[in-house]
Amino acid sequence: MIKEWQNRPLQSVYAVVFLDAIHFKVKQDGAIVNKAAYMVIGIDLDGHKDVLGIWIGENESAKFWLHVLNELKNRGVQDILITSVDNLRGFTEAISACYPKTEIQKCVIHQIRNSIKYVSYKDLKKITSELKPIYKAPTEQAALEELEQFEQTWGSKYPLMVRSWRNNWDEIATFFKYPPEIRKLIYTTNVIESYHRQLRKVTKGKAMFPTDEALLKMLYLVTMDVLRKWTGRVQNWGQILLQLSVFFEDRVQPYIR
Repeated sequence: MIKEWQNRPLQSVYAVVFLDAIHFKVKQDGAIVNKAAYMVIGIDLDGHKDVLGIWIGENESAKFWLHVLNELKNRGVQDILITSVDNLRGFTEAISACYPKTEIQKCVIHQIRNSIKYVSYKDLKKITSELKPIYKAPTEQAALEELEQFEQTWGSKYPLMVRSWRNNWDEIATFFKYPPEIRKLIYTTNVIESYHRQLRKVTKGKAMFPTDEALLKMLYLVTMDVLRKWTGRVQNWGQILLQLSVFFEDRVQPYIR
């Protein structure tokens, strides 16, 4: 059943695809190793969410993500309008190699988490509150001005943190071109994080899994349970689809019934 589900044909176009991994301990050759369960959630042009697949691999890597993306392609996914991803190094290249026209949105929450690891504890609260005006800004120009302001205040004390925002800016700022409904949907990987919470609820009692297959089996069963509850469309979907059909006219219009 899992094999059949994992190889089922998919839709040719997805509006948004969320990619993220969750980590588990698995026994392998007598040792306990960390494994990544790679998850993909797609929102189709009808506004319905679906888990497109689960893959178990060694620690999370861009190379494995490329394998996942190629598998999606082989199962019929010809186009993805926007992907929402964490800040894994090499992710962008993997997506561009497979879906060159896809817009990439790096998760703002992951960006905050990754960049505050350079910050001392006593400055943490102040810094997280001063980052807010950057990603809550109404336009990219306003956000860049806020980033400039932030750099003037904190740049000399935390240059690595500011550099992290600058280096990732092109893909953090993707959501600024869209209206609030689309922004809210894509600027974090919340959709997949809440799915992960459902998985953790069931797997937290297990310190480790005896095999990859045992892990996949449990994740599959929980996923089937989650999917039964995903009956409605994404909130404000009519409005979102209207916007997407303007932004991606030639890629969306042919598929709208």
